[in-house]
This record gives sequence, structure tokens and C-alpha cells, in this order.
Amino acid sequence: MEKKILIVSASLRVRSNSELLAEEILAGAREAGKEAELLSLKGKDLRFCVGCLACQKTGKCVLRDDMGKMLDRVREADVLVLVTPIYYYGLPGQLKTFLDRCNPLYGGENRFRDVYLVTVAADDAESAPHRAEESLGGWIECFPQARLAGSLFCGGVNGPGEILARPEYPARARALGASL
Repeated sequence: MEKKILIVSASLRVRSNSELLAEEILAGAREAGKEAELLSLKGKDLRFCVGCLACQKTGKCVLRDDMGKMLDRVREADVLVLVTPIYYYGLPGQLKTFLDRCNPLYGGENRFRDVYLVTVAADDAESAPHRAEESLGGWIECFPQARLAGSLFCGGVNGPGEILARPEYPARARALGASL
């Protein structure tokens, strides 16, 4: 059975560098004959977790927003690819909120095993994504079947579409998609 790949684009900016990379990953996966879909957090009604833990009993969140549908897509994916900008050397709030809202999955039956992190930052220092990777690592630890299977850092780009001036980055993203 072919693995289901879910690519989550966490940038809220129109035609962002993260979004462009997510589209390249999707294209690479589909060109390689994989079942893949792109989920963008842009425009979604995604509220903060209120910490009530009702989801631990019911498997469902008490909040009624777009996360319910997104949660089903995460639950059904074998591979998660999180594509995100780096904000202040960490994960942006919208991705952290998305991960927090995956709490109904904790302790349940989930298909995802491999998690990939693709980051984009203005800073091109090799250390720029480390805090984001550590934060995601804490989330992954809560799912014993899951592991950080790989990461791709694309530094030195900031403004919308700047990634296109660095053709090696889209090429690496497409190759990642093909390899999933």
C-alpha cells in the first residue's frame, strides 16, 4: 500500500517561500507516483488549545473550527512534512498552535511514522533552524511510533518569492518530495 503524504504549509504570507517549497515537495511526490496532498494553514480558523483535555477522553476537540477536518487528514497520513518559516529562531505561532491542537491524537491510533521539517529563514547560519527542530522534537516524542525522518533548511531568503532566486532550494524540495 502506498504511503499517504500530508504536506503542511505553515506560512500565512501569500506566495511565501515556504508555500513555494511546499508546492515543490508536492510536485516531486506526485511525479514519483506518490499519494500526496498539501494543507495550508493560511486562511484557516485555527484557535488556541484551551487545555481542557476533554479530547483525551473523547478523541475530539471541544473547539469548533477548521482543526477538526485538518486533524482527520493528519490522523490518516503515513508521512507528515511540515514546511514553515522560522520566526525569531523558532516555530511560528500558527504551526505551534496546529501542533498543540493535534492533542486529540495523543495516545490514539495514528498512521504517521515519518515526520519531516522544512524550514525557511532570512538568516543563513546553519544553526538558524535548531530551536525549531528541538521544539518539533518535543512534539514527536509524544508519539512513540513517530520519528523526525529528515529536515531541509533553506536560509538566506526573506521576502515573498525570494526562494526562486535560489534554484537549489526548490530543486532540493522537489527531490525530497520524490524520495518520500
